[in-house]
Formats: sequence, structure tokens, C-alpha cells
Amino acid sequence: MFLAWNEIKHSKLRYFLVVGLMFLISYLVFFLVGLADGLAQENRTAVDKWDADNIILADGVNDNIRLSVLQLKDFDDVEADDKAALGQTQAVFAPKDGTEDAENDENIDGNLFGIDKDSFIAPNIVEGKMFDGDNQAVVDESMRAEHGFEIGDHLKMSNTAVELEIVGFTDNAKFSVAPVAYISIPTYQQIRFEHKDDSENGPISAVVVRGSVKGTGDDVDTVPISDFIQSLPGYSAQNMTFGFMIGFLVVIVAIVISIFIYVLTIQKMDIFGVMKAQGISTWYISKSVVAQTFILVVVGVVLGLVLTLGTALILPAAVPFYLNLWFALAVSVIMIIFAIIGALFSVRAVVKVDPLDAIG
Repeated sequence: MFLAWNEIKHSKLRYFLVVGLMFLISYLVFFLVGLADGLAQENRTAVDKWDADNIILADGVNDNIRLSVLQLKDFDDVEADDKAALGQTQAVFAPKDGTEDAENDENIDGNLFGIDKDSFIAPNIVEGKMFDGDNQAVVDESMRAEHGFEIGDHLKMSNTAVELEIVGFTDNAKFSVAPVAYISIPTYQQIRFEHKDDSENGPISAVVVRGSVKGTGDDVDTVPISDFIQSLPGYSAQNMTFGFMIGFLVVIVAIVISIFIYVLTIQKMDIFGVMKAQGISTWYISKSVVAQTFILVVVGVVLGLVLTLGTALILPAAVPFYLNLWFALAVSVIMIIFAIIGALFSVRAVVKVDPLDAIG
């Protein structure tokens, strides 16, 4: 470590370039990790809030809740520890007058969740109150932060004449990267099917179950929540794409740093030969090469992580960015390990140095 650190201090510019390269690549890796995790979270946060174990959908819809239509009698047929009826449909909200969305004539993609306000899937309220009647809604707070809506405003939708009064806000309620508005089941039926029906034939989309499912009716499919999330449109493909990108970048980090360290090691072969002739062991020199790589990579990774955290503070709310520190630390450790493994190729070159050849 002594030899490694002193050499870095002696050739500051050379090693500054190595650290700079490591810093930029690690920053890119962490930023992609944050974007990947942010997009994944916005696909599923509304589902995670349920803290459920299973969801019961219509049979034959490939776990797609948008295609599922059940009846309230199917809800009654379910025997479970705890259950909740759910109606889901997509919606397109008109922008609020006077906002940037309205000036640009941009509608807002959203989701409607028809629920029983007393069920376990009812959202937490961060401001306002839970809806207590039809045509009222509790919406994700991104509708205020990004689109300017406030309590008392009305949501107009392109596919129905029904307007929803916003009575409360909740947090972390996104589904398929769109905000959720929680409404009553009769309001959901009115919007999607143009009629309300509280009989056993009344339509819903699914039954959410917390705990074990002990029995169901016919023509339904019980899906674990983990499988349901993986089946969300684009969710698995998106995560796989980002996963490959991040994996390749980590490998590229190892290769690039290995090349830099190898070139620097080759340039110092004569010095290493003289050191060996003076009695300094190959083991000591090899440890210095690995220690030097460790210092350079750790400094670059730490700087990349710090800048990523700083960037997260100034990103606009519309950017889906979420950096899990534990996952970021795991990626950091992997990059460091891969870079050190790459540095072992330089160690092989040190082992082969002949002191007599070096002295000339």
C-alpha cells in the first residue's frame, strides 16, 4: 500500500485520468441503476401498497388485469384470510386549466382503481380524506406535483361524462408508470360499463387476497402477486434490458481499468526489475499493483455514487428515479472485485520480469 500510494502521489495527472474514467463509468452505471429501479417502482408501487399475497383474475387472460372481468358473486365465492374486490381500468385525464399541460394540450394517462374504502387495499391518506361517496377520488400525489391538481378540483376523462372530485392525496400509487385514482366500485362500474350494479352480477376486475386462498368459484385463476407483477406489460422486458446494460457496463469497467493498469505496469517494467534486483520480493510488488488498482477504483466509484445522489436531488419529479443504496453498494462491490480481477493480469507481467533484463 505504501508503494502504491506514493506512486499515485508522484504521478498525479496519470492516475487522475484513470480515476476520472472510473468516475464517469460508475456514474453512468449508478444513473442507469436509478432509472431502472425508478421505472420498476412506478410500474408496481400501487400493487406493493396492497401487501397482498394473491390476486384472483378471470381465467384465460394471461394474468392481465385489464382483460379480466369478474362478478361480485365471484368475490363472494372466494374463501380467504382477507379479501378485497377491485375494479381496474385505464383512464385519460384532461389537464387542469392554467397549467403547462393545458397550454401544451397534453392529456394525462392514468388508472382507476375501484375499491371498497374499508378494505385493506384502501390507500393511506397524506392530505385530505378518503372518498365517502360516488364520483369522488383519492389520487396519487404526483397529480399535484406534476400536473397542478389540488383538493376540490375535478378530473375530467376523455371516455366518459363522469367527473371525479379530488378529496384526498396518497403517495406511491403508480401502476404501469401512471398515477392511480381510487374511487368507489359503483363509480368504477359507471365509468367502465356505463351502469352501476350492486347485485351479485355486478362487474369487477379482480379479487385481491391477503393470506392463503382456501377456495374459489369456477372460471377464475389464482395468481401469486409476484407473478402478477412480472406479467405487467413491459415490466420484465424493461428490467431485463436494463439488467443487461448494467451488467455489460460493469464488465466494461473491469476491462478498461485492467487495460489502463496493464499499460501502466508495462511502462514500469524496468523499475520493477531494478526493485527485484535490490531484493524486493515479487509478492510485495504484486500487492502494490493490486492495492493501486483498489485505491483508484474505490475513489472513482465513491465519486460516481456521490454525484448520482446529488443528481437525484435536482431531477424533476417527472423523472422516475429511485436509487436503492443497498443495491448501489452491491453494484459498487461487484465493480471493485471485477477491476481487481482484471488487475491480476498485470500481476502476471510483474512475476515474469527478469531483473537481469531490466538492468540491461
